[in-house]
Amino acid sequence: MERHSRTLGTAAGALSLTVLATLATACSSGGGAAHPAGDGASPAASAPSGAASASTGTGSSTDAAAWARWGLTPLPPTPAPPADRPIKLTRTGKVPVFRSVATDQKVVFITVDDGAEKDPAFVRMMQDLRVPITMFLMNDTIKTNYDYFKPLQALGDSIQNHTLHHPAMNTISEAQQKTEVCGDQKIITDHYGTAPYLFRPPYGAGAYSASLNSAVQACGPRAIVYWKETMQITGMQYQAGDKKLQDGDIILAHFRGPSELKGETMTQMFANLLKRIQEQGFAVARLDDYIQQP
Repeated sequence: MERHSRTLGTAAGALSLTVLATLATACSSGGGAAHPAGDGASPAASAPSGAASASTGTGSSTDAAAWARWGLTPLPPTPAPPADRPIKLTRTGKVPVFRSVATDQKVVFITVDDGAEKDPAFVRMMQDLRVPITMFLMNDTIKTNYDYFKPLQALGDSIQNHTLHHPAMNTISEAQQKTEVCGDQKIITDHYGTAPYLFRPPYGAGAYSASLNSAVQACGPRAIVYWKETMQITGMQYQAGDKKLQDGDIILAHFRGPSELKGETMTQMFANLLKRIQEQGFAVARLDDYIQQP
């Protein structure tokens, strides 16, 4: 089974999720933004040494010149987040599983998983565009350069739990599940200064199972986050039959490079994602702004 594959067709509320053994077929590559000039050096030198600095805002940049550097035009302005946050987490008890946010705002949420690709150009892109993302990082892929993700965290993009080794959680014991979640929880807290409060199971496997819910409760996160769409190279795969974004959808993307994107770069893939969102008239909001932490 390839490490970065994902299940795509599970309906919300199901009691279990089936793991797909192969990576979803990617769309043909094409278009995408070119890298702006840069020396390609690691962005770690500009990273904060401790916890994330305060967010510079809740939505994307509206600076047309910054977007033009990436061959893009600005997304619709991000609306102010609701004062009454629609997802309310509790300190104890069973953790909820969600794949979208109940909102009447025309917003979607971008999540980026794993951490294998560490392209300095992507950090520059995010510093230019300020598109909010939520990162679900897995230790096996980030341990080669923990500092890479700190400039993204400094933009207000939170870092959440995605296990130590990326197993399909419904194929291992509850004790092993706990080791995976608790181990990643400690490492992320130690390196980034903030304990994750969200967890995403690799492949979505076991998201609705009692054993995984118990393991997550024991390790600290207070919710399990699934998704509605998966970004490939130039297009998205949808769970809904109408193949359209809906208010509050959570989109899954990955830190991937040319070897997994048929020669395309991380920035080209992300530019394509933003184009698909813009075509449907959506803004991108910060997931954390719609969740009331316990």
